Amino acid sequence: MSDLYSIIFSPEWAFLRFAMLVGICLSPAIGVIGTMVVTRRISSLAGASTHAALGGFGLALFLQRVCMLEWFTPTLGAVTGAVAAAVAVGIVSIYAKEREDTVIGAVWAIGMSIGLLFLDRTPGYVDWQGYLFGSILLLTTEDLVLTLVLDAVILIPAIIFFPAILALTFDDTFARLRGIKVTVLYLGLLILTALTIVLLINLVGIMLVIALLTLPSAAAACFTSHLRSTMILSAVFNAIFISVGLLLSSLFALPCGPAIVVLAGIVYAISMIVKKYFLK
Repeated sequence: MSDLYSIIFSPEWAFLRFAMLVGICLSPAIGVIGTMVVTRRISSLAGASTHAALGGFGLALFLQRVCMLEWFTPTLGAVTGAVAAAVAVGIVSIYAKEREDTVIGAVWAIGMSIGLLFLDRTPGYVDWQGYLFGSILLLTTEDLVLTLVLDAVILIPAIIFFPAILALTFDDTFARLRGIKVTVLYLGLLILTALTIVLLINLVGIMLVIALLTLPSAAAACFTSHLRSTMILSAVFNAIFISVGLLLSSLFALPCGPAIVVLAGIVYAISMIVKKYFLK
């Protein structure tokens, strides 16, 4: 109990409390985007963007240290890689469906490989584990500001255009008949997913982003029957998983990303059992 009190109130643990703040602020965005990813079944597309973000990270670090391009930050590189991959895969999925799986696999593998090659050639120390599995020490005030901006960018359109989003989620044909620009809305969803992924990387790492993007939303869907309520409950679950996971990682000296994801996985498994046997 004294350890928990120290973590919550001691100045030495300010970085952990800051990570919790970033995670809680990011939860509404994850709730909305994660629910769309799970409902639309586009986790593989999101995975391609995630691994392409590593390519952007590696390229940015290489350009900063070798080519002295200080303005090209790792965050900007990750955004560039993730958004480019999301748009490319999205366009292929719309106009060339028979090649979608191949393109997703190619972007997934090539994006990560490019990132690792650039990181290997980048002089100086590079925290590979921090990027792959998350590190709360990587979080900065810039991440908090970007998180709040992302919340506004996602939540405001989600509220205003919710009927169109609902139609897009469940029936593309019906959405088109209603005059909704499905292609534009779908590509917009993929871009917002890519931006959410970039902000999640520092918290749980590239290898675990998709788990945190999908598990809370899948768990929330076990207890809800409407898209809006699933998004809200998913945001609540994300805030809980991130906060409790960070506390557990500090109390038991565990890596933060895996602790958060394992907690989310346990709750998801329990949710499926409850839904199957108790919510009939």
